[in-house]
Amino acid sequence: MRQAWEANQMEDARQNEKEGQAADTRQTRNTKQGEVILSRKMLSFETKIGYTFQDKRLLRQALTHSSFANEKRLNKLANNERLEFLGDAVLELMSSEFLFHEHEKMPEGDLTKLRASLVCEPTLAMCARELSLGEYILLGKGEAATGGRERESILSDAMEAMIGAIYLDGGFANAKEFIGRFILSDMEHKKLFFDSKTILQEIVQNDYKKQLCYDLLSEEGPDHNKQFKVLARMDGIPLAKGTGRTKKAAEQNAAYYSILMLKQGDSECI
Repeated sequence: MRQAWEANQMEDARQNEKEGQAADTRQTRNTKQGEVILSRKMLSFETKIGYTFQDKRLLRQALTHSSFANEKRLNKLANNERLEFLGDAVLELMSSEFLFHEHEKMPEGDLTKLRASLVCEPTLAMCARELSLGEYILLGKGEAATGGRERESILSDAMEAMIGAIYLDGGFANAKEFIGRFILSDMEHKKLFFDSKTILQEIVQNDYKKQLCYDLLSEEGPDHNKQFKVLARMDGIPLAKGTGRTKKAAEQNAAYYSILMLKQGDSECI
């Protein structure tokens, strides 16, 4: 009877060992598949920006949000925050040099204001969206589930981290080219977006002699992932709608699209 019990115990142990080995095999296979998918995404992003990293680790780090690093129990320095710190400094220097030469007669105060409009969080997030950067960022499951891929702070930080990574990998010239192509291009469009509420207010008051207001149409979602929708009106006449994760952001978007509409002559009030 004791021999039968020992045999059963040994059989259970062997079965548990097999199951453990199978689980390890599945985990290894899933890890390898995940790495293959990540490598393909990184290659796709390199193609999109027209730059190939010599050190792929820098690209991966630039795309690694702290939530992903924490979830995977990576080294606390494996996320993109240090690269973001460097990229912020590189962007400020290069944008300052660009504006200094581009606007030779502009005084210091106006240069500072213009630079702020080009390198602020909303503008950098807009540039990141144009690159679909959010699709490539490595996020923790919780952050991804609560709209992290569209969050302006995450997008703008990743954009600065990418600048820092390119600067370390390819030097000043390559970082300058990236900034020139994806941030400092189409300056009028970006300035219009940044100053949209002020510009629309001036247009409505000076050109149409009317009053501008914003109506909150809806507020949806949990506190950590709100979605606001507003409508810009000119003396009651509807202009354009805008959405955003804050009421201010939604108003800015509504103002931007209202300006475009007024410039194109598509409003009822023209």
